[in-house]
This record gives sequence, C-alpha cells and structure tokens, in this order.
Amino acid sequence: MTQSVFSPIPNIPNPKHKRIVIVGAGFAGLKLAQDLAHSDFQIVILDKNNYHMFQPLLYQVATAALSPSAVSFPLRRLFHKIDNVIFRMAVVKEIDKKQNQIHTNLGSISYDYLVLSQGANTNYFGNQNIQKFCAPMKSTSEALYIRNKIISNYERAVNLESEKERKPIMNVVVVGGGATGVELAGSIAELRNKVLPRDYPQLSFKNMRVILIEAGNSLLSGLKPKSRDKALHYLKKLGVEVMLNTMVEDYDGFTVKLKDKEPIETLTLLWAAGIKANSLEGIEADQRAPNGRLLVDEFNRLQKEKNIFVLGDQCLQVGEKSPHGHPQVAQVAIQQAGNLAKNFKLELKNKAWKPFQYKDLGSMATVGKSMAVVDLPFISFHGFFAWFVWLFVHLMAILGVKNKLMVFLTWSWKYLSFDPSLRLLIRPRYVKDFKRQWMLEEKDYED
Repeated sequence: MTQSVFSPIPNIPNPKHKRIVIVGAGFAGLKLAQDLAHSDFQIVILDKNNYHMFQPLLYQVATAALSPSAVSFPLRRLFHKIDNVIFRMAVVKEIDKKQNQIHTNLGSISYDYLVLSQGANTNYFGNQNIQKFCAPMKSTSEALYIRNKIISNYERAVNLESEKERKPIMNVVVVGGGATGVELAGSIAELRNKVLPRDYPQLSFKNMRVILIEAGNSLLSGLKPKSRDKALHYLKKLGVEVMLNTMVEDYDGFTVKLKDKEPIETLTLLWAAGIKANSLEGIEADQRAPNGRLLVDEFNRLQKEKNIFVLGDQCLQVGEKSPHGHPQVAQVAIQQAGNLAKNFKLELKNKAWKPFQYKDLGSMATVGKSMAVVDLPFISFHGFFAWFVWLFVHLMAILGVKNKLMVFLTWSWKYLSFDPSLRLLIRPRYVKDFKRQWMLEEKDYED
C-alpha cells in the first residue's frame, strides 16, 4: 500500500545525535555520505534509483561499448558495514521548511540538516517538440534507449528496398558541442566506420551521416583553444560533419529544422545541448538564479536558510574567482561535498566552518581510439597519451573492483579487436498498469 506523504517513512530509527538527509546519490551525495560514514550523524540517502551511475561513461553504454552494470554500482552494497547510513529508493516531492521535513512518494522524514544534490536534467530551452521527439542521455535508462534505437534503426533499414527511405533511418544527429556531444558523436562515427558495416553488409554506410551541431563558434568551450581545434580535427578525421554557429529551431521526429540552413532528415536526434538544475517545491523564487540553479553562500548553504545545503550542478556559488559560478562538472560536486563533510565534522567539535574553495584539476575529452585532448593547469596534450590518461582517470573513478575489472577488460578487447559485443536489442516489455509503480522510473518533480 502506498504511504501517505504526511506519514513517516517506516523503518527509519530515530537518530542518536542529528540527522542529515541527502537527496540524490550522484557524485556529491555519495561523497558526502562516504566521508560522514561512522560519524555521530545519522545519514539518510534518498534517490529515485538504487544505484550510483557514473555519468561520464553513459555515452559508452549508448553506443554498445559498455554494459549498464559496468558504469552503475548498487548503493546498498556501499554501506553494508556502515551503521549510520540508511538508504531509501524514493522520489522527493516537496520541502516543508517550517517543519524541517521533506515529503516523498514513500512518506515524510524530518531532518536536522538537508543536503540537496540532485544534479541537473536535460535542458530543452522550452522547445516542446524537441523534448517530445529527441533522445536525451542523462540516465542509464536513457542511454539504453539510445542503444536500442540505434540498433533497431539498422535492423529496420536492412529490410527497406529504397535508399531514400533508408537514409533518414541511418543518419544520426547529435546536438551539443560539450564533452558529452563530442564523445557521443565520435563513438557513433567509430561504430559506423568499423563495426556496423560488418553487422549489416547489405547496407552502404556511406549513406549514414553522423552530424554534430553546436550553437557556439567552437567545441568544448571549457578547454583551451588548441585542444578545441584538435578535437574538431579528430572528429573530422572520423568523418563527423561538424556544424558550428548553428541553431536547431525545431524537430518533428523526422526533420531537424535549422536556423538559416538546410534541414536534416533523421529519425535519431540525440540531445546533449544543455542542462538545467533539478529543483523541488518549497524552494522560493528568490533562492533561484535565472538559470534555475539554487543560490548558496561560501559554505554551500542555501540563501536565507540555516540548515539546507546544495551541492554540485544544482547550486550556484558566486565568488571573486567565480563571478558566474563554478562549472557544472563532477570535480566541483566532489570537492564541495568533501568540504561540507569536513564542516559537519568541525561542528561536532564546536569549531568554525571553512568556506569552499574550488581547485581546478583540469578537463579532458576523448573523441575516438587513441584520440583525446587533456588540459591540466600546467600542461595540455593530445593524441594517444591523452587518450591513455583519459582511460586511466575514468577507470580509477568507477566504483567497485569488479566494475573496474569489467571496464578494463572490455576496453582492452575493444582496443585489440574493435568489435564490442554488446550490440543487443533488448526491447522493454509492456508493463501492466498495476505493476508500474515499482517497475518504471518515476519522473522528477519538474517533469
């Protein structure tokens, strides 16, 4: 039976000291919980999924290079031997700041401190048609959908006689020139060049266009100019058509309409053009920036609040060194969580809190096999060594020894044979209405 939103979530004991409720088990939420493990605080983590997903590698799930289990890790397993951390799979609906409670689809829970680390979702910039017909990639299920869509397109195309009918089915358009868009376009181009022609020898993959569209005048805007140019060179080398200074105006599921340019026919529009911060009911308008991010002080405390904090992509922290806020990348979220954990521990000792200071560790992106760009604070490099560094950094960041081993073996085999074996079309079965509550992913509040 579904719990009332006003009744307490069952089977959560009263805290011995104070309770910190963390909403979202992404990079920030997980780091905070791990750093506060075995402390005097009771930590309650709420997330709509029962696993942590490694978002930087979702594009490899979408292009059949990695299995979903390789980039996901069950949250409950992380806290097997940690008595002060409790996890519940729940969707948070509303904050009741007066009562220090949050309401979820399971019921309500009180907090002494509330930490919002829900990250961000896809930004469609108000275009409802694009939202309806495109394929975003912010979750494991969305990455799997893209994998299924790409594979099903070619299973369909191989049975069509007319070349005119096949072309829109085979074309793939990626919108967004950030790391996700660049890596996704490069990975799809490698599939087209090396793998798909062997799977579908009856199809001419000269007819398949991989197009990357970016509204700005360069790719990877967070990197240095030389690295941007090198990434563009790598993409063109793979045969990706890169369209800079190009605005997507609309999409009806068949035709991408561009501003002042010829439209493109495709059944597959992959949207990586922007993100918007997730939010909740109970947050006031003057606590939000115009872009939807929540305004916080130097301790990541939500403006006008004493016991609510916001981390990662969801927050906007303005300072002398960051007048427009910090970039919405994993390192910011991880460092903010580490700083907040230290401050919570300082409070237990009645010591003063320390403000957050971001340390930029650099940026990187991979385009294809042996093709990557890396910008560190003291040096930039490209090519095979950059690609190797990218592999190592991402491999070390994945949770779990088993996951690291799976990914390492998969990448090694892919490097040697360039024939990933995950091109499986696993279509979801219809879920009956009365079974849907626990079998389908719940929508976020703003959806």
